[in-house]
Amino acid sequence: MVLSYDLISMPFNVDNSMTLSISPRTATIWKTLSPFWGEEYNVHLPPSFHTISFHVLDEDSLSRDDVIGKVSINKEALAAKPQGLDGWVNLTEIDPDEEVQGEIHLQISVLGDIPRILRCQVLEARDLAKKDRNGASDPFVRVRYNCKTHESVIKKSCYPRWNESFEFELDDAPLDTPLSVEVWDWDLVSKNDFLGKVLFNIHRLQSAHQEEGWFRLVPDKPKHSQGTLGSLRLQLRLRDETVLPSGHYQPLTELLCQSVGPHLNGNWPDLIMLVDETTTAESRQEVASNLVKLFLGQGLAKEFLDVLFKLELDKTSEPNTLFRSNSLASKSMESFLKVAGMQYLHRLLGPLINRIFEEKKYVELDPNKVELKEAGCTGLHRVHTEAEVIQQSTSLLQSYLSELLHAIVQSASYCPVALCQAFQQLYQCVNKRFPEPEYRAIQTIGNLDTLTCCSKEPWMVPLQPAIQLGITQLKDFIIRLVSCDNSEDLGLQQRMSLQCGSMEKEGFILLHRTKDKSMLMTSPFKKYYVSLNKDTLSYARTQHSKKSSFISLPRIRAVEKVEEKSFGSANVMQIISSRDNGLVEKLYLDCKSVNELNQWLSALRKACSHNTDTLSSYHPGIYKGDRWSCCHQKDKADPGCDKTKHGVTLQEWYDPLDPDLESQLIYRHLIGVRQAMRYSSKPIGETYIPLVCSHRQN
Repeated sequence: MVLSYDLISMPFNVDNSMTLSISPRTATIWKTLSPFWGEEYNVHLPPSFHTISFHVLDEDSLSRDDVIGKVSINKEALAAKPQGLDGWVNLTEIDPDEEVQGEIHLQISVLGDIPRILRCQVLEARDLAKKDRNGASDPFVRVRYNCKTHESVIKKSCYPRWNESFEFELDDAPLDTPLSVEVWDWDLVSKNDFLGKVLFNIHRLQSAHQEEGWFRLVPDKPKHSQGTLGSLRLQLRLRDETVLPSGHYQPLTELLCQSVGPHLNGNWPDLIMLVDETTTAESRQEVASNLVKLFLGQGLAKEFLDVLFKLELDKTSEPNTLFRSNSLASKSMESFLKVAGMQYLHRLLGPLINRIFEEKKYVELDPNKVELKEAGCTGLHRVHTEAEVIQQSTSLLQSYLSELLHAIVQSASYCPVALCQAFQQLYQCVNKRFPEPEYRAIQTIGNLDTLTCCSKEPWMVPLQPAIQLGITQLKDFIIRLVSCDNSEDLGLQQRMSLQCGSMEKEGFILLHRTKDKSMLMTSPFKKYYVSLNKDTLSYARTQHSKKSSFISLPRIRAVEKVEEKSFGSANVMQIISSRDNGLVEKLYLDCKSVNELNQWLSALRKACSHNTDTLSSYHPGIYKGDRWSCCHQKDKADPGCDKTKHGVTLQEWYDPLDPDLESQLIYRHLIGVRQAMRYSSKPIGETYIPLVCSHRQN
């Protein structure tokens, strides 16, 4: 199950507050009440999720961030609109009584005949909301029925185990009297905090005699938005797909590959043309992305794009309008550049962009927007003049532009061959379709022509010399790209191969490793260079160290978050693996931010997605002294007090392709447009598109 959401406009930052372990955070937009993001996230969720929430906060550098409001949307509302939700949603005030999470394990039974007894056994709870400043809670249970109340003992854990029973007489109560089980956080000084409740229909329960299981805690009385806190524009879409084994998609995949293969001998590829004609504007981007990824995995991306180029050129009478329309060809080329060129783009632009963010220089050329700032040492402060600010800004921008142009020109040597071949292919097709000399000029890129530059704002004039110097270099760069040889980019094919399924991530991170008899120290974390590749997770004190430790990925049994109170950090995760002797070992990683935590969680879970010996439960705390910090159990071998979340991941640009998922998405699209295909009465070669597929999963 995949949830896609775009953040169009929202103050400050967003936190997906599901009790799952993935919580993306946007960038902070400073000094505005009407910010714009345009950020997009794809989150893989388990079918059991029920609500997604967006928290809006005001970032404060000196104290805790202030909560402005939130938007919560339940699963039913998303499922009711398969095409997705798009619009402004009012923020609501965050009521402590509504901020509930977790589940409680209960057994409710009706005993005897006369008198009849209602017995409620409160066994345990997990993942309760943390209401105290130390990142914990002191929960107790309050059971109500027919104006009678019983309370359990107080536990100092968000994963409490009570194992208590409470009994009520049924004969004196009306049939519609509900049984209420409430969970509260006990506070010594202030009032108790509400943690959630569960209601039971006793009339229905009497026929079943007993009901047992984990029940989701729900808020007491939800409040409705009054529209006074602002609003948030969201685009959300929930996609629930059942992906079958590869063999079920083989006929469709083979037919698609045949439609772009070398056997066509000049005949138009009927299937691709049919897909192009029957795809609506709303779904064209998604269909193009799915087709590009499928053909990349099959090693036929070049052939697929060649077919689309010819189809596009056949419908184009003017070269200046090429790829300007919302066509399957333009969307496919866009998706191809994103998938095949993202690593190249990060290598090219990453260092300069990171340096610009780290330097935090003030830059402004517009005299109407210049903010005068103080300069100099303590006691010798003076205010920069407007001319000085503009001069410094001009020098900085000229430096950045020169460095950027130099990086672009030098990148021709490592631009992926697949990209070069696509550009060369397009260049040759256009040259053949429009051979006249007046059509051979290179289109202006980024307003890099003299006439356009002269028409810019007057304060942009100081940058014109730096831009003019780069025009010739960029033209030479483009010519080099379209003049590449025809060698195969084996490296790209290996990285993008669906069969390879590689997941690579690396970087410095704080790490702590525990063994069976070791005790956690006060400051256990040390800086290591951690590297994740196809088969192992390795870590060493330096990036190029010859001595390193590693964990074999098939031995990893769970990758989960750690409670904040365990190490005093909210961004700690644990890797639970088995050793050769069968004993369990834990590796703790302390990430710099919530986004880095999400990236490592997702990368490791995807790399271990095919592991078989995985855990169904784990401890979110640590074993310190003689007990677990999360549930206070003294048995070190206790299996755990919370559910593992193996499938909860955040989609990243470097993810390996998934052939079966792309085939399923294409198949679902073809099913949706089969009526339009029938009306076209266009046979696919000697056969027809197979629009029947088994729904068996194994």
